[in-house]
Amino acid sequence: MDISQRIAELKLRPDFTEHVGMVLVHNGTVRAWSRGDRRKVTAIEVEVDQSLLADIREEFLQHEGIYDIIVEARTGTLKPGDDLLFIIVAGDLRENVKPVLAGLLDRIKLEAVSKHELTDDLC
Repeated sequence: MDISQRIAELKLRPDFTEHVGMVLVHNGTVRAWSRGDRRKVTAIEVEVDQSLLADIREEFLQHEGIYDIIVEARTGTLKPGDDLLFIIVAGDLRENVKPVLAGLLDRIKLEAVSKHELTDDLC
């Protein structure tokens, strides 16, 4: 996803300025180390339940002040530095947008995305 392009497309909508005062972006990338024990990660295998991802997005779109949410989660084998998860949340006020991005990110990572790290000792 080209984040700048997607935000530019949002801004072209005729009602954008009437509804949006904040756009927050999450660009998750593959780390070169494991969260648990900081072992070197050479790659990760990612699976995404796209249907569940869409359902979660729809749920969060219903929150007060949210104009639109764009989500892209990559699947397959990814290497450190690769983009993994993009989220764009556009809405009226930071009090509405910030918690939606945080909650949406947590739900997606917990429920819709599964990862298996490949480390030096497991490859």
